[in-house]
Amino acid sequence: MKSLTTDSFFNGCIQVKQNRSGYRFSIDAVLLAWYADPGPNDTILDLGTGCGIIPMILAYRHPEVKIYGIEVQTELADIANLNITENGMENQITIFCRDLKTLKHENISGPVDLVISNPPFRKSKSGRINPNQQRAIARHEIKTTLYDVVETARRMLKTSGRFVMVFPAGRLTDILTQMRALGVEPKSVRMVHSEKNTAAKMILVEGKKGGRSGLKIDSPLIIYQENGSYSDEVKKIFNP
Repeated sequence: MKSLTTDSFFNGCIQVKQNRSGYRFSIDAVLLAWYADPGPNDTILDLGTGCGIIPMILAYRHPEVKIYGIEVQTELADIANLNITENGMENQITIFCRDLKTLKHENISGPVDLVISNPPFRKSKSGRINPNQQRAIARHEIKTTLYDVVETARRMLKTSGRFVMVFPAGRLTDILTQMRALGVEPKSVRMVHSEKNTAAKMILVEGKKGGRSGLKIDSPLIIYQENGSYSDEVKKIFNP
């Protein structure tokens, strides 16, 4: 395993190892874990779990949930397993190294209540591909496309189960049309802005398998105050 860093999260309650030079999680993952808001006994599936940060946040905040993390890259899956073990969360979190397109109910003890994903968000031939293969696969639709993620969510969810993801704001039309086409009805959208007077960069989206039409647009989430510090809401998100 390559050189790793260790980052402290929630005032030291979670220790997160990551590749020093490979793919590293960003605030998007933290916002998604908060926005997902699982029920107390939900079974959760995280598609593209990376180092396992989202399952660890959810397990820490929701002690009764059961979480499966799926990661196609062997090295990242190994790091996720290391993180899960070192944080003592093996009873709540199971990591599988496999292509999400091959995932079946029997692999994870049946349909789930909630699917979450912070998937590769750039089309495979758009923009400069990162020379670091791990980062490239995590950010571009090289091994997994938006269709693959939404279709896997639909396949693995219970009827009326929830799908929650974070995605670039510029691809809002792509995600909403793909969800509806595959039977995961978009139910709410929240725009994420770096600052109050800037355009939205990311979106948080929730859909329901087999849900009725009707979309709610939530109030915007602002990351930074004018002085450069986190907004009050984001401070709460980072609090243990």
